[in-house]
Amino acid sequence: MAGKKVLIVYAHQEPGSFSGSLKDVAVAELSRQGCRVTVSDLYAMDFEPRATRKDITGALSNPGFFSYGMEAYEAYRKKALSSDIVEEQKKLQEADLVIFQFPLYWCSVPAILKGWMDRVLCQGFAFDLPGFFDDGFLKGKLAILSLTTGGTAEMYSETGDRGDFRYFLWPLQHGTLHFCGFRVLAPQISFGPECASEEERRGMVAAWAQRLNSIWEEEPIDCSPPWYFGR
Repeated sequence: MAGKKVLIVYAHQEPGSFSGSLKDVAVAELSRQGCRVTVSDLYAMDFEPRATRKDITGALSNPGFFSYGMEAYEAYRKKALSSDIVEEQKKLQEADLVIFQFPLYWCSVPAILKGWMDRVLCQGFAFDLPGFFDDGFLKGKLAILSLTTGGTAEMYSETGDRGDFRYFLWPLQHGTLHFCGFRVLAPQISFGPECASEEERRGMVAAWAQRLNSIWEEEPIDCSPPWYFGR
């Protein structure tokens, strides 16, 4: 879709990784469509994952007891957040679609990506109370998790050792993205690329490219317990 803006938040240490290939094909395919694609390569940026006092450039609201959430909220209102947070928030504000590209670590995101979420998606910018879930401040934007796993698809099935993959998506898709108002698309999961054949890996990359070709036509998932837990 010509004119659409896409942000890819990419978290992998190795540019030549399979995750890197998925990121690269997303950039190529979406650019081919006429989208403006921006990549936040968190490791290359040496992005700071720790939420600390350094994120607040002005005076604290309560110097006697540091509450990060409250201070970040006040700092956002006063335009007193650190420049790296502000830069990522600007990218998010401009984006129509946000792709999170990462390898699954302990059924979650790598620490550097978790830190990005902790610091960038602060109260006042991404949500407020009230002002969350369908009323979150990032409503209208699409988000998708594109991730790789170490295990096979069978391991992440209802009868597999890890259980249904939708279980670990609940805190990421519903508790974070949907909470901030994103319209969440079904995840793109590349199962076990390290133990797959070269032909199978090429198939995974091709499947991602094919999906991206019609990504703007997709409907978001129903972010509710029945979608994740089948009840």
